Amino acid sequence: MAIRDLLIPEFDQEMANTRKMLEAVPEKHFDFQPHPKSWKLNHLAGHIAELPNWATHTMNSEVLELESVQHVPFEPATRKALLDQFEKYARGAHLALVAATDEQFNKGWSMKWEGKTVIAMPRIAVVRSMVLNHLIHHRAHLGVYLRLLDVAVPGMYGPSADEAPFVVSEKAA
Repeated sequence: MAIRDLLIPEFDQEMANTRKMLEAVPEKHFDFQPHPKSWKLNHLAGHIAELPNWATHTMNSEVLELESVQHVPFEPATRKALLDQFEKYARGAHLALVAATDEQFNKGWSMKWEGKTVIAMPRIAVVRSMVLNHLIHHRAHLGVYLRLLDVAVPGMYGPSADEAPFVVSEKAA
């Protein structure tokens, strides 16, 4: 079986879960920052929205060269802008993965920061770790922000505490 045939169902599931989480982001709290070392809500949500594009870039290039002065993070001003950006990047990534061959997935890719190689691995490892795992990590991070804001957190792999068909009382716990 081709790598893409194994990867695409997982990718599509994670994009659907991510979409649900981003749909729950309250625009009125975009400036929320739970701690001085934490990102603001719109910065975190914007980063999550951009992550699928990393898969597209990974499949279409051999190296990503970053400079600290180049990167301008996406910080949406509206939930619509957030969701539009995510949809655009998720669609593009899906198409890039569908078109990829096993040879492309196994080919090396690297990321350089300020001219220094910080990551070098096969593209399949980049898609799994730097795209999917990274996205899942920040999506969970976003779930904590939503909980702190008392916003219902959507379930990812089953119902969340906000969607559960039953509530466990303290007595039963």
